[in-house]
Amino acid sequence: MTETIDFAPQARLVAGIAQGVGDGQLSGPTPCPEYEVRHLLGHLVGLTGAFRDAGRKDLGVHLDQSPGDSLPDLGPDWRAELPKLLDELVETWRDPAAYEGMTRAGGIDLPGAVAGAVAMDELVVHGWDLARATGQAYAPDEASLAVAQGLLTPAEGDDSGNGLFGAVVPVPDDAPLLDRVIGLSGRDPGWKPGV
Repeated sequence: MTETIDFAPQARLVAGIAQGVGDGQLSGPTPCPEYEVRHLLGHLVGLTGAFRDAGRKDLGVHLDQSPGDSLPDLGPDWRAELPKLLDELVETWRDPAAYEGMTRAGGIDLPGAVAGAVAMDELVVHGWDLARATGQAYAPDEASLAVAQGLLTPAEGDDSGNGLFGAVVPVPDDAPLLDRVIGLSGRDPGWKPGV
């Protein structure tokens, strides 16, 4: 039996944080230097739909596009669209078939099980980005953090100092797991707007 990832806790957390974003915060800075809050939310909408489709093996043209091809933005109905997409993502990845065989996301072919881990990592890290950018509390569950940590941890013997998304930010070994995951993603766990 294929082991599945429970996306529900992290999806609920991200949906709640998104709903807590005020309209006046949409042009604010985020830990992603090229993104304002609106672009980060647009990226979350796009990646949630893409990884839902990747789990379904619904390999349309939109899964061929790299997320860096253009600056994402929000549609007028994003406050309703994002929670709906998150619910669909949760439901898709409950099915063991989502983890089997190959799929595609961001223009890259990858095993379904890896796509599931990447999807969780995206929700964990970008959830932190959004919470930090908008001054909201953020406490992912341990299982979600463990999936992200497993994906982001460099292979044994890799001393390059680089992770999947650039240079790893050193964090003490005894730091909270969330801080270690954020450091592995190439972000400074101490980032705050305007600092």
